[in-house]
Amino acid sequence: MRYPLVHKNVKGFMHGGDYNPDQWLHMPEVIEEDYRLMKLANTNTFSLNIFGWSAIERTEGEFTFGWLDDIMDRLAEENCHVILATPSGARPAWLSQTYPEVLRVEANRVRNLHGLRHNHCFTSPVYREKVRIMNEKLAERYASHPALIMWHLSNEYGGECHCDLCQDAFRTWLKKKYKNDLEMLNQAWWTGFWSHTYSDWSQIESPAPHGENMVHGMNLDWRRFVNDQTIDFYKQEIVPLREVDPSIPVTTNFMGNYPHMRPFLGLDYEKFAKELDVVTWDSYPAWHYDKQSTTHLASDVGFVHDVFRSLKDGQPFLIMENTPSLVNWHDTNKAKEEGVHALSAIQAVAHGADSILYFQWRKGRGASEKFHGAVVDHSGSEKARVFQEVAELGDQLNKIEPIAGTSVAPEVAIIFDWENHWAIDDAQALSNVNKKYSEQCQAHYHSFWKQGVPVDVIGMEKDFSKYKILVGPMLYMVKPGVAERIEAFVEAGGTFVATYWSGVVDENDLCFLGGFPGPLKNLLGVWAEEIDSLYPDHDVVLSSAGKTYKVTEYCERVHVEGAEVLARFETGGYKERPAVTVNKAGAGKAYYIASSNEQSFYDDFYQGQVEELGLTRVLQTTIPEGVSVQMRTDGETDYVFVMNFSEETKQLDLSDGSSYTNVLTDETQTGAVTLDPYKYLILSR
Repeated sequence: MRYPLVHKNVKGFMHGGDYNPDQWLHMPEVIEEDYRLMKLANTNTFSLNIFGWSAIERTEGEFTFGWLDDIMDRLAEENCHVILATPSGARPAWLSQTYPEVLRVEANRVRNLHGLRHNHCFTSPVYREKVRIMNEKLAERYASHPALIMWHLSNEYGGECHCDLCQDAFRTWLKKKYKNDLEMLNQAWWTGFWSHTYSDWSQIESPAPHGENMVHGMNLDWRRFVNDQTIDFYKQEIVPLREVDPSIPVTTNFMGNYPHMRPFLGLDYEKFAKELDVVTWDSYPAWHYDKQSTTHLASDVGFVHDVFRSLKDGQPFLIMENTPSLVNWHDTNKAKEEGVHALSAIQAVAHGADSILYFQWRKGRGASEKFHGAVVDHSGSEKARVFQEVAELGDQLNKIEPIAGTSVAPEVAIIFDWENHWAIDDAQALSNVNKKYSEQCQAHYHSFWKQGVPVDVIGMEKDFSKYKILVGPMLYMVKPGVAERIEAFVEAGGTFVATYWSGVVDENDLCFLGGFPGPLKNLLGVWAEEIDSLYPDHDVVLSSAGKTYKVTEYCERVHVEGAEVLARFETGGYKERPAVTVNKAGAGKAYYIASSNEQSFYDDFYQGQVEELGLTRVLQTTIPEGVSVQMRTDGETDYVFVMNFSEETKQLDLSDGSSYTNVLTDETQTGAVTLDPYKYLILSR
């Protein structure tokens, strides 16, 4: 399938990034040099004004747009696109000084001082009004500008405020959710625990380190409220932009992290994405991380790319930020080895990205990000390695222009759900250090990734019907209607794979009665009696099809109630107990895996599923360890990406009867191909 590109003026891949000329207005010769370098770097798209509020409105009510006019006009002359930001991610000092209510109050109920960014209250009427005025003026001035292709709302929304305004808004949100019935809330939150029953709405406060934070239903609702309040603020930002020209797309940049994706979890992007015209995100994995191989990190990065592509049902996403070399906020700020920047950028494209944009175009001279990677270093030289690699990548993106707008068509979906993750993390059970929900999702994903089988990563409320196999690792929370839709999926011929710690609680984090996996129990044909958290030196293994596999962190004691046992535990107190089961329902099957296991177990299990279900592999050939094979298609032409994420030379055979053309060289590609470390091929078929 081919999707329209983000704007009629965009013809292919966007390449460029965050540009901050407002920091260089006192040095116009630097800005002039930027235009020369932009051409040499093969860049065409720049994000402006992300933190430009104080340059536009240095004092309240006095607006200066001349500098931005000049930059916009010049970029238009240079045939560059502009993604224009609303600067609400950080406000000028006069706003904090004059209206202290705009500053956030932390969970400890202490109001912040002015500083940093994202240090503002999303509920504050004053802040909302000041942002509205700014956005209105931007829209009136630039909506018809020939360089403008998209609005960039704020920057990396996140965080929460606990001020009195937010407390009142939280209570209002709760009254709406619970139909103004306080007893309904008490039951949903199970407030009889520790005698915490509320008798008046005014008694409810947000979670606090020195107050209530052990009522899990309250914690979950607070996170939902913060999410909704953030989205509401975002939607209010859009209003003045839409009033001037509703045709200009709007977005904001989401965040991801590796391997556990903690910043990624602050907001429910599944819900937030419904309000975006196009999903964008900021990709900053720690390549060459000493605790993880390049290959395994690449798989985790692929997982997150697929999360963001799946948010809008396969529509291509944008990389709004990445670094061409290094960052300045990892524990160890390792530069990318030669070739890794291009490889990581092409990986994003392979999974559905239609842009490679950087933070940042030019390094600033001072403050906290002066050593963060950029296309133009402090030397200003186009001869620098990083600049040359960016320029070469830009040239390649121009050559593969027809791929922009194409997408991926997976037959596999893995359920990764934000609210499920929130509830799992909050549960006082299993490992209270890290319950490894995202790692478990990534372990299942990795097996498909190694086989070159495309995957969507979706929330539990998405449509399941278009997939052949649905995998739901640690589906601890089962929201209303989800079990019924999974059952219908299986009965219609689908394959469902569930694991330990599934079907434990409902949407309010209340445990299901009658045994786990709760509403999935009949479909799966098992009853899980208890779950055990294992120490590293345990001896539990399972046996399946003549092979044994080490169990890792968790193991469940399972009773079969209709399912067939496919594998059993062989040691410890679990000997001979079911480890893997399958239950037939209608035309499909439902599997249950009762433990977390070493990667080889998942690899073998899903290799069997790929063969049994006839799942489409991008290449019908043996894929060497460390090589990733992905595909985008418009329905007629397939674009195959073969990428070597290892430190060794790899070979694979393309003799499968298809006709391949190297998109970068126009050469026919057949037979055995060799890939040096960090190299890639882009083929049309």
